[in-house]
Amino acid sequence: MGCRPAAPPGARTRVDDVDVPSLSARLVATATICAALCLLPAETAAQDPPPSQPPPDLHEHVEVEGTLLTPTTDVSGTAWLPRATPMYGVHRPWRGWDLRLDGAVAAQFVYEPGDRHRTGGPGTRQIDSVNWTMAMARRNVGAARIGVRTMLSAEPWTVPDCGTLTFLATGEVCDGDTIHDRQQPHDLVMELAVDVDAPLAGAWRWQAYAGLSGEPAFGPGGYPHRPSAVANPMAPIGHHWLDATHIAFGVVTAGVHTRRVKIEASAFNGRAPDERRTDLDLGGLDSASTRVTWLPGDRWSVQVSAARLRDARAVFERQPDPEATRTTASATYVRPMGARSFWATTAALGTSTAREVVSGIRWKATTAAALVETSATLGDRHLIIGRAEMASMPGHHLHAHEYSRVLLPVGKIQAGYVRQFTPRRGLVPGIGVTGALSLLPVRLEPRYGGRAARTAAVYVLLRPARHTM
Repeated sequence: MGCRPAAPPGARTRVDDVDVPSLSARLVATATICAALCLLPAETAAQDPPPSQPPPDLHEHVEVEGTLLTPTTDVSGTAWLPRATPMYGVHRPWRGWDLRLDGAVAAQFVYEPGDRHRTGGPGTRQIDSVNWTMAMARRNVGAARIGVRTMLSAEPWTVPDCGTLTFLATGEVCDGDTIHDRQQPHDLVMELAVDVDAPLAGAWRWQAYAGLSGEPAFGPGGYPHRPSAVANPMAPIGHHWLDATHIAFGVVTAGVHTRRVKIEASAFNGRAPDERRTDLDLGGLDSASTRVTWLPGDRWSVQVSAARLRDARAVFERQPDPEATRTTASATYVRPMGARSFWATTAALGTSTAREVVSGIRWKATTAAALVETSATLGDRHLIIGRAEMASMPGHHLHAHEYSRVLLPVGKIQAGYVRQFTPRRGLVPGIGVTGALSLLPVRLEPRYGGRAARTAAVYVLLRPARHTM
């Protein structure tokens, strides 16, 4: 079965029969993100500090020559990365504020041979662009730090046909049906939030974060922002176990932290976004999460978290939204290897116990996903990426409805290479290639044409240069 029923006349054009206006709209949206990145001021080449002058602790809220340093630990929402994580983008002082600009654009051609996408789908080939751009502004107010941030994506226009082709991805809804074998587009507004960080007692500080769109305290940082997934445009199949809540339309988080430990809790709107990707799907703060993060050293970040989601999917006709309890544990390791090289790896495990209605029968199941992803940057020129995953999925999530309420073991292995070129105006262009094998049980073999389904992609990448404070 396909992602959704056959489209009526006049519906959105498929990739195998692309019309010029549809393709032009995607190109214009991608060019808009590229233009926004090109507005970043040119950045001088990053230089490591001399051995006699150790770098300042970027986790601390200190000022150097009047510029408020943005901690390298900060990533999406209130998640933490290791302090050794390289920084990308531009930092500039402006009227007492510390501005941070970042982003990435990947224009790609994806090919998945076989018949899986032909029934009710757009075909086996797709041209799209995954992209995001982020702006953050922070300043000191007395002993406190305040900040505002936003993250935007043009994917509502640059990713067609309910999402990017990628076998075994599951998720939200599109055209009145659940999405499978595609990674859904990000919403236009990925983050629109404010935060406050202030002294509490001794080494402890308190932090508050609130947003119309943002990320609650759950899981590792969102996969587009992890150093282990740098330059990798392919979403992990375990995304909906580990960090699917990285866009919640309504979130409030409060926590306390020292230099090494953070303890926090969130109340948020647990319902997934609907298929209208350009609005804010605001709702009640009906879900809750908690997370503990530990930095045992400058190269490590470890977190454990749990969440209770009252509504785990977008509104779906004739079926109540499932309730879900999720847990995650992850560790990220970053190892600098000289002035222009580093290696980053993330290992993560997520579980989900969900209650949903399947074919009129109320069903409860516990599923799990595990991930190891890695990225090696060599001389800021050569990037090697890799990922290995395992998951257990209900058959109906992959539209194998004859196996509804049956948990099927699946896996995916991915590897890729990116060649980056000389930065221009603070931006680094690159060309990448990646391939993946989706590993399938015998029950799914007829649907995917074998026990190993292939994915290949070629892409052009544009992102800001590496930056060292």
